[in-house]
Amino acid sequence: MNRDEAKTVLLLYRPGTADADDPQIVEALALAQREPELAEWLREHCARQETLRAKFRQITVPTGLKEQIISEQVAHEKIIHWRRNAIFAVAAIVLALVALAPLWLPHRPKDDTFAIYRGRMVGVALRGYSMDLATNSPAQIRAYFTERNAPADYVLPVPLGKTAVTGCAIQSWQGAKVSMICFRTGRPLPPEQQSDLWLFVIDRAEVKDAPAASVRQFARVNQLITVTWTDDGKLYVLGMKGDDETLRQYL
Repeated sequence: MNRDEAKTVLLLYRPGTADADDPQIVEALALAQREPELAEWLREHCARQETLRAKFRQITVPTGLKEQIISEQVAHEKIIHWRRNAIFAVAAIVLALVALAPLWLPHRPKDDTFAIYRGRMVGVALRGYSMDLATNSPAQIRAYFTERNAPADYVLPVPLGKTAVTGCAIQSWQGAKVSMICFRTGRPLPPEQQSDLWLFVIDRAEVKDAPAASVRQFARVNQLITVTWTDDGKLYVLGMKGDDETLRQYL
């Protein structure tokens, strides 16, 4: 796990909760202990979390709320009036919190970087997904993407192009469409799993600080080994469980 991957994991970390028992968070916290820059980022993140908690704790329960709830026999008109006022009060609190959030979080981490994008696509593959189209026809997959204005003019490495497909789906990233192609390598799979190799294609301009070179970059993200490259304005992320050498067979 590198520094960017650790930040991706730690964005979900809430100090003082059971989050600290999660294996990925444990690994990211251990890396923060070794890297001063990441440790400083984590300190600021935890401080922002505590600031938000303190602000929420300052919200007082409206006077008479308990009595209003218990008093179910009050006239119908009064109940409607109270509920309307309570809704307005809650809405006002929410709007105030949203308006003040930039003051509490002046250094909010960016959530549109390449590392975040790659982490979220890997998360799609690992957490389970529903294929929009189940088919073993590459031509049908490309036609499906074309009809829905998702990236369809991708170029597959020769070995990957010879690998069996099982279907596809369209994912979303910052309002842009991501073409997800599902492959099966032939390795034994659990009964409920249809694919064990996934390719994500998006227009490179949609991902901030995406690699510009066509040189293939390998990185382990969570449980997957991934390889990333760019070609003709497209950003490719290919991932599977295994190691670099296993993944190289499909490039």
